[in-house]
Amino acid sequence: MKWQQLILVFIASICLIFAGNALAQTDININNTNLIRFGGSVTVPENQVVENALAFGGSVTVLPNARVLDTAIAFGGDVILKKGVRVDGDAYSFGGKIVQEPGAIVGGERATFSDRHGMMYGSNRDRSSFFAQYFFSAIFRISAAVVAAILGLIILHTSPQFLPNLATKLGQHPILTGLWGIGAIVSFVFATVFLAITLIGIPLIPLLSLTAVIAALVGSLGVALFVGQCLVSNGNWSLQQQFWVGLAIVTVLTLIPFFGGFVVFLVNLFGLGLILLWQFGREKPQIAT
Repeated sequence: MKWQQLILVFIASICLIFAGNALAQTDININNTNLIRFGGSVTVPENQVVENALAFGGSVTVLPNARVLDTAIAFGGDVILKKGVRVDGDAYSFGGKIVQEPGAIVGGERATFSDRHGMMYGSNRDRSSFFAQYFFSAIFRISAAVVAAILGLIILHTSPQFLPNLATKLGQHPILTGLWGIGAIVSFVFATVFLAITLIGIPLIPLLSLTAVIAALVGSLGVALFVGQCLVSNGNWSLQQQFWVGLAIVTVLTLIPFFGGFVVFLVNLFGLGLILLWQFGREKPQIAT
């Protein structure tokens, strides 16, 4: 690698660190009335009114004087209600506890589901929270793998050369693929921030996010095929079988605690980079026959 490429990787990595921190602190807001996050925590801003606040694999924190009209539910975390908060509906915590500061009101049912007594203390509660978070994360990743398997087979049937082209591209230019992925993530973060500060651009954020998700998903199928081809080089294996092997290996790796999240990040990074490199790269991949 040339020194220019090393500088580019260094700068992109610094930008990626700041971009990752920004994304980690951003809630998913649906129709401006529902805050939902999979694999993380949700925070309702101060003085804001929302319909529901749901966290799958994290905690729900409602800041002072905010209001939840329906439910506040945390799977694998706590429901924390700050001073002056009002939850008109119910508040539930699965694997955590409900914390109410003075002046916080829950109009409906208030319940925790940690063990048969509804309470958990010390390290046991921490372990319960970890397993609850891991359980929902594992279900989500397995479901995503099933969807990826179906989509991959459809693509292999309708466009037999597309995924092999992506896999070949990754084998030929792995570093360049990663750089394209890093650049795409950094660009996505800055584009989202830019659109968020303009009234005209806000409606475009869901479209931009959907485009990025689809591109990363399709590209990750090429990554899975590449992994399968690396592990199964025997010519007796069909493309479908190689794809299944690669997808199975990647899925198992994503289920490893702590390490799995890093695998998901790498697969999406290279998947997004593959799509961009395939679309905008000058050199077309050559598939050996």
